[in-house]
Amino acid sequence: MDFVITPEQEEFRREVRAFLAEPRVRKAVDEIVRYRPREEPAVLEVYQWLGERGWLAASWPVEYGGLGRTVVESAIVTEEMAFAGVPDDAHVLSIDIVGLFLLMEGTEAQKRRFLPPLARGESIATVLYTEPHCGSELAALKTRAEPEGPGVWRLYGTKIYNQKSQFGDYALCAARTKDAEVKFHGITLFMVPLRSPGVTIAPVWSMENNRFNEVVLDGIRLTRDDVVGQVDEAWGLIDKMLLLERTGIDFHGKVRRWFDLLLAHARETGALADPVFGQRIAELDARLHAARALAWRQVANLAANAPDPVGSAASKWYATEQAREVVRLAMELGGLPSALSTWDPDGLLGGQLEAAYRVAPTLTLASGTSEIMLYLIASTGLELFS
Repeated sequence: MDFVITPEQEEFRREVRAFLAEPRVRKAVDEIVRYRPREEPAVLEVYQWLGERGWLAASWPVEYGGLGRTVVESAIVTEEMAFAGVPDDAHVLSIDIVGLFLLMEGTEAQKRRFLPPLARGESIATVLYTEPHCGSELAALKTRAEPEGPGVWRLYGTKIYNQKSQFGDYALCAARTKDAEVKFHGITLFMVPLRSPGVTIAPVWSMENNRFNEVVLDGIRLTRDDVVGQVDEAWGLIDKMLLLERTGIDFHGKVRRWFDLLLAHARETGALADPVFGQRIAELDARLHAARALAWRQVANLAANAPDPVGSAASKWYATEQAREVVRLAMELGGLPSALSTWDPDGLLGGQLEAAYRVAPTLTLASGTSEIMLYLIASTGLELFS
């Protein structure tokens, strides 16, 4: 990764890594690791400690709580958090998605209102895109913002499969503000206060500890001050931001940590000397090195202001597809104890591999499914479809 990391940035990585190795951070992470199934973290002290240093949103301007650095420093923080086992779901949602939207398209009033609490790790912002019947086809959304007067709307609809909304203060919500012949037109983004009358949040349980949510929006009142970007013109913005968030850094970091747990167990048990297991571990290690190189190439592209849609899709797809291979091998190596959760004191590595096994399939769905990534690669990159 010499093509993107400077000596100063490597020093920044060492500082972040040293902080994440501090006893108080390890204690907080160990407590989260011991959470029982269906328990999940909300606002983390670790986020606030990072926020005190301006590291949580390192690429944001200082006046909004960041360091005024580049996307490289932000990627370093994201990667090191994943390597250290710090849960990153709220960080990715609040900083890498919602915060980035506001930073690039928000008004000055919106930036000063929303960004500093996010950068300090004191607030969580989530995303309300997916609906019960539109899945990956976001342009088919039915949530409506019905006009009540000039610059005033009432929001009606149901969003599903979003995470952290039960802890969130605000959510970036896509809604239709105008009917149009072209389905990509007439969509607007709103910052929706989640603690308002007219918002109902109910759990949708999944295999992993982090639950999904169903959010019902029943007439919540919004104004022009709540609009992010231009009215009716959100589609291009959403498409652009998906490209900026989809580097693969966070996904690779999670999978690499699982692999390192597996590797430590293999060394301890002597599995590395087994000709079958040793070969498979070596092959997975090589794939993960390739996944990291792909991810950092996307960061380098962003740093050069030249994002690559095909490369980003390939990076996201490749990193997440390794997750299932890692946890399958971990289960084979660990045997029955690896299937025991944190409920059981005999669970392998405190139940971490069992939790990883439940999380792994979800990585191929988040930020665009593997199927959508392959479609982007085939259509845009290889031009296989006319």
